[in-house]
Amino acid sequence: MKTTEILEKLPYSHPFHFVDELLSIDENGVTGTYTFSKDLDFYKGHFKDHPVTPGVILTETMAQIGMVCLGIYLLGELDANTSGHVMLTSTAIDFTKPVFPGEKVTVISEKVYFRFKKLHCKVEMQNQAGEIVCKGTLSGMVTTRLHG
Repeated sequence: MKTTEILEKLPYSHPFHFVDELLSIDENGVTGTYTFSKDLDFYKGHFKDHPVTPGVILTETMAQIGMVCLGIYLLGELDANTSGHVMLTSTAIDFTKPVFPGEKVTVISEKVYFRFKKLHCKVEMQNQAGEIVCKGTLSGMVTTRLHG
């Protein structure tokens, strides 16, 4: 499955779409990027006069790139007649550096396992300097439907 096909299947739209491009993807993991535009609404109130990307948005970005894109890829590899979504079920993320408006981040995800419709991944997010801004684990359940 091509990266453009995966991006087209994402169930998100602006302003809640946090994937710009997929740099690589295979059955073991995915790497992708997103740039946080300075005009995103949540920056207006998170923190006054010194905006920082909320941790929940960083987690969502890691989930969209590191788990949902990978889940779509894995489903496509299993059966071209099957599609679905990955619903986030658990997170354990440690935050080490802030992400500011205008910053581009890279998410690197490694599949730990995919069985019984559950996808579990180790993920990390790096800033443009290659520094880890957050890392941890994400799990999600895959919902599928057949086309025919």
